Amino acid sequence: MGTVIVVTSGKGGTGKTSLTGGVASCLAALGQKVLCIDLDIGLRNLDISLGMTDRALMDFTDVVEGRCSLERAAVEHPVIRGLYLLTAPVRPTPSSMDEEKMKAMLGTARKQFDYILIDSPAGLGSGFRLAVCGADRAVVVSTNDSSALRDAQRTVVELGRRLDTIHLVMNRIQPKLLRRLRTTIDDAMDAAGLPLLGVVPEDSQVMLAANTGEPLILFSRKGAALAYLNIAKRLMGQRVPLMKIR
Repeated sequence: MGTVIVVTSGKGGTGKTSLTGGVASCLAALGQKVLCIDLDIGLRNLDISLGMTDRALMDFTDVVEGRCSLERAAVEHPVIRGLYLLTAPVRPTPSSMDEEKMKAMLGTARKQFDYILIDSPAGLGSGFRLAVCGADRAVVVSTNDSSALRDAQRTVVELGRRLDTIHLVMNRIQPKLLRRLRTTIDDAMDAAGLPLLGVVPEDSQVMLAANTGEPLILFSRKGAALAYLNIAKRLMGQRVPLMKIR
């Protein structure tokens, strides 16, 4: 049975979607069968991060509501074998989604995929609750600024009511800024109250890759790409040292 991992953050701008796409790409490159689900209704961007813009004709609401099977709606990446996308609708749905139907869809996905990564909308609204309802574990993505960490703490409180396994990823880390603020990754871990799954440096290649329509692992082998690979290996149970960001 596959594992459902919700990737979330307390606020926008933490790089959550790029991280979801990057880690999913790495898991697939490591031989896993991976489904990415974009749950950010009306604001979907995971297809850009994966280099799969406009490839999906059906979205996750079509599957949840029984209009289409998961096999038909999930689109495989044209280059990275084993990587699939189930996108979000372009426009907001007229009514709230049914959590039980979402759990049923994820139950089907578990039988077909090794990992299901859900890109949750930022914040703690109905989209967040839908993303979390059927998850096995969560990854909270935060940057090192105080507002992001405060929002991460709030997210952790909500997740703690539903899940036992929650990890932190510190994203878009700038070493010079860390030194200037006289803070460390340990401080961030203490603030969020979570074990650390990975540290990802600020990397201009992330934006460049997205703008060229390529997943980062096809564009770069260092920086954020290497950090994503390390996180993927840790999710698979491998012991990998944390990146040293200089």
